[in-house]
Amino acid sequence: MSVTALVIVLAAAVCHAAWNVIAHGVSRIGMPFLWWGSIASTVLWLPVIPFTGGLGGASLGEFAVGVVGSALLHCAYLLVLQRGYATGGLSTVYATARGTGPILTVLAAVVLFGERPTLGELAGIAVIIASVVAIGLADRGSTGDAASVTSAASASPRHRRIDPALAWGLVTGVAIAAYTLWDAHAVTGWGAAPVAYMVGTTAGEAVLFSLLLGGRRRELGAVWRAHRGRIVAFGVLSPLAYILVLVAMTLAPLSLVAPLREMSVVLVSLFGVLALREGRAGWRIGASVAVVAGIVLMTG
Repeated sequence: MSVTALVIVLAAAVCHAAWNVIAHGVSRIGMPFLWWGSIASTVLWLPVIPFTGGLGGASLGEFAVGVVGSALLHCAYLLVLQRGYATGGLSTVYATARGTGPILTVLAAVVLFGERPTLGELAGIAVIIASVVAIGLADRGSTGDAASVTSAASASPRHRRIDPALAWGLVTGVAIAAYTLWDAHAVTGWGAAPVAYMVGTTAGEAVLFSLLLGGRRRELGAVWRAHRGRIVAFGVLSPLAYILVLVAMTLAPLSLVAPLREMSVVLVSLFGVLALREGRAGWRIGASVAVVAGIVLMTG
């Protein structure tokens, strides 16, 4: 991986971590916040399209198919993630999803795109993914997961065969791999310009979220008045993070870009330790150091 691609992916991770920190405690609002986020993303980035290559090399038909598919896949990801959080323990769902997604993406990139990572790169990928899962499991003993375990223990033997949190985490990981592969093909295969593609995707998400709002439409005004600053920050940073990832996909193999995206998990975890005084600091810091080692292996 080139230094340029590495810097772009790491910048994307910083942006992704930043909007997660800014939205901390607000994203739980759910659909109204997601609706405003998609609207803000579309409005703020739409004027940038003429200065970033328009639609790129993709035909209008390819571009339309790409953004519609991307919007559907990203919305599916958010829905299964929310369902997983409602059904099982948060840390189990999160760790399983963030570990499964990159693994499936790497395997698919090798099979579908013919990518051939070196042994050093594969070792780095493995270290990064394992470290991300370790960070996700740092709160394995939290209340949410304890409730999940208690519920599973009280279920019948038949229902104990599959942990719901693990199952939904796997489904979420599949969704992550699906939208990553689709978007990679759109920008590398069809040549869609990253900014225009991201704007088209967020516009599609806004339409889908409008259909899913239902009776919560009445909350939109109050959510905007209470959280407009965070909504605007989300509208800038969330698309920017993924635009940078899309650019990196045009410069480096997807099998390397996908695992490096998870650096954002490390940054958010460190924020939790330093600012929020979250527990198991040694575990989190150790896993974060391991991620850095994985990056060295990938780029060495």
